[in-house]
Amino acid sequence: MRQGKDQSSPRQSGGSAFMVRVQYRQNSSWQGTIQWLDEKKTVHFRSLLEMTMLMNEALEKSGLTDESKEVRTWEEKEGVS
Repeated sequence: MRQGKDQSSPRQSGGSAFMVRVQYRQNSSWQGTIQWLDEKKTVHFRSLLEMTMLMNEALEKSGLTDESKEVRTWEEKEGVS
């Protein structure tokens, strides 16, 4: 038995679960399907960017995005030249 690990109560990590199936790698990107396991929805994607946007949309719809965290943008910030 390992010491220091509490196995009596499983940790819940939160978030959403996705299954990604990359079917092709063409034009320097991925094409395939993404399945949002929580909602049992499957969508085909045509690029890595599109897959990322689908994941982000799912997180927004499920209320799992943290608006207090700042995402990098192209807008200038104070003190950045």
